[in-house]
This record gives sequence, C-alpha cells and structure tokens, in this order.
Amino acid sequence: MSGSRNERTPHGHVAPRDAFAWLPHLLAGSFLGLAVAKFGNPAILDHLTTRPGNFWQFVYFSWPLRWAYGLLALILLASAPRMRWRAQIPLWLALLPATWLLWQGLASLDTVNSELTRTTLPYLAATAICYYLGVTALDRRASPVAFWTPLLAGFMFMLAMGLEQRFGGLEATRQQLLSEPGAMERLPAEFVERINKLRVFATLLYPNALAGVLLLLLPATTVALWRLLRIATPPTRGLLCGLFALAGLGCLYWSKSKAGWLVALVLAILAFWRLPIHSRWKTTLTVAVLALGLTAFFVRFADYFQRGATSVGARFDYYRAAVRTFADHPLTGSGPGTFKQEYEQRKAPEAEMARLTHNDYLQQASDSGLPGALAYAVFVWGSLAWLWRRSLADPLHFAVWLGLLGWALQSFVEFGLYIPPIGWSAFLLLGWLSTEPVSAPATGNPGR
Repeated sequence: MSGSRNERTPHGHVAPRDAFAWLPHLLAGSFLGLAVAKFGNPAILDHLTTRPGNFWQFVYFSWPLRWAYGLLALILLASAPRMRWRAQIPLWLALLPATWLLWQGLASLDTVNSELTRTTLPYLAATAICYYLGVTALDRRASPVAFWTPLLAGFMFMLAMGLEQRFGGLEATRQQLLSEPGAMERLPAEFVERINKLRVFATLLYPNALAGVLLLLLPATTVALWRLLRIATPPTRGLLCGLFALAGLGCLYWSKSKAGWLVALVLAILAFWRLPIHSRWKTTLTVAVLALGLTAFFVRFADYFQRGATSVGARFDYYRAAVRTFADHPLTGSGPGTFKQEYEQRKAPEAEMARLTHNDYLQQASDSGLPGALAYAVFVWGSLAWLWRRSLADPLHFAVWLGLLGWALQSFVEFGLYIPPIGWSAFLLLGWLSTEPVSAPATGNPGR
C-alpha cells in the first residue's frame, strides 16, 4: 500500500490506516494466479483430475478443483475483517450474480442429471463468490503490487508452458505417442487432434481456453507489469513489457483459435482509439489494422475454410440443441451442467459429442431457463456498459475493462464461464472494477 498511515473516513474523521489492508489483495491475486497455472480444466471434467502423486506432477499437472474451493474458503476467512460494500454501480446490477446463483440452485431441483449438477453448482457458487470478493475486499486505490504480482507469476508460468509446447514440447509428445502402438487410439479424439495440429494449450484443457485467458488477462497484465517495473528506465520497461506482450500474442497465434484472433482484432482497434493522437490517424490505423488482420486471418485459416469450416457447423448443432432444450424447459432449464445429456439425445448420430454449448449465454438458457439466462447476460453486459466511461480515467482500469469485453465477446462461441481461470478471473475483476469511484476521465498520458 502507498500513501500515509492515516486516512479520512466518510464522516471526515481521521482513522489509522490498516497495516494489513494489502492482505486481501495478495490472497485474491494469488488465487487467480494459481487458477491460471493449476486449475485449467472445466468444472464438469474435474472428476478426471487426479491428485498429484509426486513433486513434478505437483508442479506441472493440474490440481483437483476441491483444492481451489478450500483455498477460496481460507481467503474469505482471512479477508472477512476487511470486507465492506464498495460497489459504485447500481445495487440491482451488483445483486444480479446472487440472483443468477439463486436461480441456478432452483434449477438444480429439477435437473435431468443430478450428478452433473452436483459437480457444476459448487463451481458456479465459487464464481459468484469471486465477484463479491472483488466488490467487498479489494480497494481500487491500493498499490498494484500485492494483487498483480502473484497473478503475473501464474500468468507467466502459463506462458512458459505454452512456449515450451511450441518450441519442442508438443512435437516430442506427438513423436512419443506415434512410437507406442495403439497410443493414439486410447486417447480422446480432441487431444489427438490438437497434438497432431501442434496447437498450443499451455496449462489449459484445450487451445481455445488458452485464447480465452489471453484475451481476458493479457491487456491488464501488460499494463500492470509496466507499473511494477517503475524502478527500471523507460527503455528497459518498454523492452520487458514488449517481450511479455509478444509472448502472449505468440501463444494466442499458436493456439490457432479463430475466434480468439477476431476478438483480439476488435480489442486492438479499441486500444488504438484510446491513444492520445489525432482522430484522423486513429481512423487510418484502424483501417490498416482491420485490413491487415482480416487478410492475415483468411490466409492463416485458408485450409480450414476449404475443408468447410466444420467447427462452425458443429457449433450450430450445439446451439440448436440448446434452443430446443430451452423450449422444452423454459423456466428452469435442464439443470446446471446438463447440456451433455440433452445434446446426446438430440444430436445427429454422426455428430461429435459435446459437454458444453460453446456459448455461455445459450448455456444459461439451456441449463437454467429464461430467468437464469437474463440475470447472467444483463449482469455481464450491463456491468460492461456501466463501467465503460468510468474505466477511461486510468490505463490499468481500461485494460481490465478491455479484457473483460474480450471475454464477453468470446463467450458467444466458447464456454469460458466454465473454465476456472476464465470464469473466476472475469467475475473477480468485474467486482474489482465495480469499486472504482465515479470520476471524469483523465487527460494526461495514458501510459503513466
């Protein structure tokens, strides 16, 4: 924490500054850093995650989700003495995550598969708790060191794993599997596909999830790293932050996520419009980036489109099944996490199986009916709309908002909500950003 040892209360009295006010920030940042590094599997697949059996498995393998629940409970306990309501957004908007979670609980009473729901509901509860942890325990005026340092550590571990896969790790795994008779046939088809295509996925379950983490966190972690390197000279800061951002963009490129590419293009254009340059140059840069990005996109994925864009067709199959499930269960859906069972009954015989809808908004309608879907969508997009201008005053706040927009856009074609490092980070950062006091946008240097 920076600043004096005393602070003025809302009533004008001077109160001693809390010497441990940094603790909730350190714990929350550590929790998200661990989520990025160790909890990359979707909640519905947690039963496949085994406890590490030795030191190296502990370092490199995913951890079971129940460990994260225990950590979150400890963080809440340690942060409780410093919690207070800090939300600067309308109360009805701040209460929507609780409303959404309550409706998930009601929908679980009428679930079509109690086992899937029992796995999913605790995860969704932890997601809503992350939002209220951000709203009540984090202070936007605090120094960025305590929160962003552990989050950056976990993010850098993820990038290191991605780079290792790109520069030899995936090819070595592929060659090892090819050398073992029948090894490929024993593995899930999606795992074999990403190994054969050399798609980087780092610490996440699959490449598109890695793209989701990068879209959400790379803008904010880059700006946070710039601020944490204040003791370095500007050229050194620029070099290190540039290398960091380049590693993240490289992993996004090597993930071969088509939606990730397009969403990143949208975020880049918005970032250009925040630069303190003449609007004519902004327009020129926007057109140039859009033209270059789309050209590179179609060249990069030309083979994919020549093969008929099979994943796009598969997603529309998922969406149709979700809409039909919603039509059959408009009020409470089929139950949290139960899309797999509904899709299995509705899909064509030749279609691939899917556990999630690949659209978080349709997933809410399918799983919990219209009230759950409305509560979720209004919360996400209502919060982004409300926080838009209130995030322009500070580059770090804007970078967080930009990443959250990327997450919300990718959620139309992916299931980031159900990936712990994406869902938990997004909800906690929405809470964190919602505590920002309303103020006029600053006119100074946006890179300060």
